[in-house]
Amino acid sequence: MERTLPINEEHVIFRESFRRFIGAEIGDRYADWEHEGIVPRGIWKSFGENGYLCPWAAEEYGGSAADYLCSVIITEELARAGMASLFVPLHNDIVAPYIDAYGTDEQRARWLPGCVSGDIILAVAMTEPEAGSDLASMKTTAVKKNGRWILNGQKTFISNGILSDLVVVAARTGGADTPANQAMSLFVVERGAEGFTRGAPIKKIGLKAQDTAELFFDDCALPEENLLGTEGMGFIYLMQKLQPERLICAVGAEAAAERCLEITVEYAKERRLFGKPLSKFQNTQFVLAEIAAEVAVGRSFVDDLIRAHMAGKSVMNETCMAKLWVTEMARRVADRCLQIFGGYGYCSEYFIARFYVDARIQTIYAGTSEVMKMIISRFMGL
Repeated sequence: MERTLPINEEHVIFRESFRRFIGAEIGDRYADWEHEGIVPRGIWKSFGENGYLCPWAAEEYGGSAADYLCSVIITEELARAGMASLFVPLHNDIVAPYIDAYGTDEQRARWLPGCVSGDIILAVAMTEPEAGSDLASMKTTAVKKNGRWILNGQKTFISNGILSDLVVVAARTGGADTPANQAMSLFVVERGAEGFTRGAPIKKIGLKAQDTAELFFDDCALPEENLLGTEGMGFIYLMQKLQPERLICAVGAEAAAERCLEITVEYAKERRLFGKPLSKFQNTQFVLAEIAAEVAVGRSFVDDLIRAHMAGKSVMNETCMAKLWVTEMARRVADRCLQIFGGYGYCSEYFIARFYVDARIQTIYAGTSEVMKMIISRFMGL
């Protein structure tokens, strides 16, 4: 269906250029990275050198001051190419904006140029073994001693956990009597910081080239200037950035669902069964028609939210709805499309298999579907 976004000729050129870039720079190498369980640092440098890291950043930091649609295009094209393990959208549109929005002039000048060039890879650490979306149960602490912050705690399921050079870490700085929304602060932990170690990469059923890891902070000493923003404002900062985080999840899920449908339609037309194309069976036609309708609904909803976000509107509730509905839809689409491929769909050499395993995490990370329902119900006054 025709997009309703304010896409101009520059956006079209940007998309075509980026699509060529990932085809040439990654292509068949992606399968090797899945086997190795990590992407090479060099690809991040290539992204940076070609202007695909934090394109929204100001020119003084090496960025292009591009609009949000460039971030949308990067996310969509990676999803369509089945390269979801390359967590550039996390770097570009979830973590770096914390530094840009809450960092001091010195912090931005110190870190953002490396984020744009690919010399610095980013991660954010909120989730703990006993505290996922329940941030109030967070146990990682930060205490100020002798002019430094001392972090103690453990984070888990951290994307870019091995490659990251800077990690934005949420930690409790308030006492037991401090209100939950004032008890947390954000810190920037740099590679090589004293007391900062990483666990082995976590093996997963999908996103196999994505370096997910546990992070450990044992009397991890940080200079005072590595506090991000104001002490005690961490919870508020996290809440303020949830809208773009959940929107970018929906953007990627929608693009992946659309690509799943495309490759399945192509396969159904080529695959012959009982002397005729699979696409000529009524069941195949009905299943694909149902999928097409769901994908079209998702596209309309996501594009509406992209426009609203670009206009500076608050659509927190709606982005939670999109994170819930679109990711669940993408999971259903991947499952139903794989079924049409039959036994071939269960073979890893077929593209649909990668979409299937990668789709499963989408309803879990950045807030599970169950958590999205809780938030939506609160907006309803329930």
